[in-house]
Amino acid sequence: MQGAVLHYDKDQDYGYINGVDGKRYFFVLNDVTQGAALVSGTLVEFQPDDGTAHNIVAVNSTTASSPPRQPGRTAENQPTRSTGLWAYFRNTVSVNYFNFNGRARRKEFWAFWLCFNLVLVALLGFGILVNLAINGFGINAGRTSIGLLPAAVFVLAFGLPWIALTVRRLHDVGLSGWFVLLCFIPVIGGAGLLVLGLVPSHLGENPWGRMPAGVRV
Repeated sequence: MQGAVLHYDKDQDYGYINGVDGKRYFFVLNDVTQGAALVSGTLVEFQPDDGTAHNIVAVNSTTASSPPRQPGRTAENQPTRSTGLWAYFRNTVSVNYFNFNGRARRKEFWAFWLCFNLVLVALLGFGILVNLAINGFGINAGRTSIGLLPAAVFVLAFGLPWIALTVRRLHDVGLSGWFVLLCFIPVIGGAGLLVLGLVPSHLGENPWGRMPAGVRV
């Protein structure tokens, strides 16, 4: 099957390929067989296998005409993305915004929640100040909550990637993504999210793909 490299992280050794079938496939460096340049947009051919890509070969003319190189050396020469907390958050709300496939490790899960709540608290604080500036402090001051609008928009905009991340985290512990529906039950949902963030990754491969890179066994 043909596709294009969507993302590759050298530090954590994992990446994704967008296949021509519209699906996203997970891969690691060992899946690259002929020095494909692991940068976004590189055209490749690969063997799909239940959400993962194997035997990845570059098909663009530039790579095909150049002498073969070792996959590891090619990856080292390419710019890679950081895997810090903010990088995980940006990746969740951009690359993986609609991604309900694959797996997500605990660090990715907690990175999203930490950054999400930091931004939300900042927006709420800004909204309160705006409301005070508009309403004033007097007894007869007007009543408006327009300052909280940015926080509300932020929560709505990042609701879908939160669901997608939770589904991938469920996959990582070996559970069906449909269990995400339990998170919408009051009390039970909050406790379930806490437990989900503490459960370690399922070792090795499972029906939703390989164990995320960087997980300590």
